[in-house]
Amino acid sequence: MSEATESAIVLSEIAAEKIAEMIGDQPEGEEQALRVAVKGGGCSGFQYALAFDAKSEDDHVFEHRGVSVIVDKVSMQFVFGSEVDYVEGLTGAGFQVNNPNVVAACGCGSSFQVKDDAEGPVSV
Repeated sequence: MSEATESAIVLSEIAAEKIAEMIGDQPEGEEQALRVAVKGGGCSGFQYALAFDAKSEDDHVFEHRGVSVIVDKVSMQFVFGSEVDYVEGLTGAGFQVNNPNVVAACGCGSSFQVKDDAEGPVSV
């Protein structure tokens, strides 16, 4: 497991509270962390995958606001510097990734394109 002194992924205060609450409700909560991953797909090329998961040996691990965040090596290049937030609105509530690396997103907001991807597709 790789550890970093600076968080490459940060959490808003409300996102950290919501994640801690959700992890606490799970039977194996002590072993769980928020996994932030990027998968190929969607209109613009990539989609975020947020889930509670156990840490793997090759993951990057960050602690922010008392919550563990894990990112696999491939996804790290696409999400470095991002903030995970929790938003509530008229259409519902959920987690949102504010990613400074995004150069385009689809109209429905479920997929995105990053700077490195702007010139052609990248396999994930």
